[in-house]
Amino acid sequence: MPHHALDVRSRDDAALAERLTRLRDELELPGRFPEEVLREAERAAQRVPAAVASGPAWADRTDVPFVTVDPAGSTDLDQALHLEQGPGERRITVRYAIADVPAFVAPEGAVDAEARRRGQTVYLPDGRVPLHPPVLSEDAASLLPGVDRPAFVWTFLLDADGTVLETGLERARVRSRRQLSYPEVQAFLDDPQSPAAADWPEPVRACLALLPEVGRRRAAQEAARGGASLTMPDQEVHVEDGRYRIVHRVPLPAEDHNAQLSLMTGMAAAAVMLEAGVGVLRTMPAPDEEAVAAFRARTHALGLPWEEGVDYGTYLRGVDPSDPRGLAVMHAATSLFRGAGYTVFDTASEDEALRTPPEDPRQAALAAPYTHATAPLRRLVDRFVLALCHAVVTGAEVPGWVRSALPELPALMADSGRRASAADSAATDLVEAAALADRVGEVLEGTVVRARENAVEVQVADPAVALTVPGRAEAGAVVRVRVDAVDVASGSVTVSGVDWPHSIR
Repeated sequence: MPHHALDVRSRDDAALAERLTRLRDELELPGRFPEEVLREAERAAQRVPAAVASGPAWADRTDVPFVTVDPAGSTDLDQALHLEQGPGERRITVRYAIADVPAFVAPEGAVDAEARRRGQTVYLPDGRVPLHPPVLSEDAASLLPGVDRPAFVWTFLLDADGTVLETGLERARVRSRRQLSYPEVQAFLDDPQSPAAADWPEPVRACLALLPEVGRRRAAQEAARGGASLTMPDQEVHVEDGRYRIVHRVPLPAEDHNAQLSLMTGMAAAAVMLEAGVGVLRTMPAPDEEAVAAFRARTHALGLPWEEGVDYGTYLRGVDPSDPRGLAVMHAATSLFRGAGYTVFDTASEDEALRTPPEDPRQAALAAPYTHATAPLRRLVDRFVLALCHAVVTGAEVPGWVRSALPELPALMADSGRRASAADSAATDLVEAAALADRVGEVLEGTVVRARENAVEVQVADPAVALTVPGRAEAGAVVRVRVDAVDVASGSVTVSGVDWPHSIR
């Protein structure tokens, strides 16, 4: 898939590393876990595996050949999958195992309190700021290969068109057979004889061979609803052998297929909670008519018109983000859906504000009710969703610690989301500035991906940087910009336009 990368010069590495370290303090990101939290986590890491191995609360599903598929080098493995198709049948059984973090986190204990303070794992070029102590998130609770782990196992029976015919949820003991990366899986899907898959056992190969079919079926269901999960190119900061680089790439098809499993699970969890009258949803309002009209006008100006009568999802699925005009359309599409947040409800609550479920429970871009339920090692809210759904499905009482936490979860997640976004943006700015430090005076070519009132955002391919340039130009235009000044310490880059076009046509 198309991708570009830039490297920071080796003489800048030490200064940049020091600056990134200071960034943690400036953004008030949590540092080392308190000793009390570490001790409690260590005790849980020793206690829970023995309880899972002998306790009746977890069914034995270690015979199911689960695999994990994540970015290369990941150690906090939240999900494992298993796909199976019966002989001569069009139906597919999807099993999706999610790390059983509630087993390790005592309600109102030290680890719980610290997780609420952190909200989510924050990723930085020089390392992550984890939600949970590594003894849990990267070891005892992580679905690592070859070891037994407790999990919430969702089971879905899919019809030939991707409709979910049956849904199940249980706590179980599972064992992953392989820890795989997206590039490895994509290489296998492109060529089953790929060297990357040479030593995979047949059950693993059979499972992953079904991934594109499951992804297509679920994408078809998404299209039928009129929804679309927006696949934006990633701009990621990587560290390789002590050197920093920014990679700009379009996600692999295997990532999109895998994402459909997570979306299906989140929609199933939302349905369980809505039926029970208690829960927390990830909601997003539908765009207003003015926003839709503005986006439609922009697509016409870009020469990729969104015609009347074509739903939003169908249109976006036909846009190629590797094309400069398509990339500009994708950026413009983000303006359609704003205001994402968490909505909590509990019809049994004494608090009047919680007693009424949301009038419109949908996540508008997905055109369906949805919640976060598949990343409990890295996101606080998922732990509560999983415990709540399991209680409902098994006919048990919703735990009091879940109900009592519902009112505070939206604010906790919003606060941690702001910190994570600020950290990502600031880190990217610092690495980009360091990479451009010796390019002052040079003229670079890029594509306008977003036009604002008095400035434009330009994505440069070589080096792979995003620059804000004063002036006006139409989204989708190919432009030239000059690097006028760089301040590595602050991460600021001053640029100006060269020979700006009056029109993209």
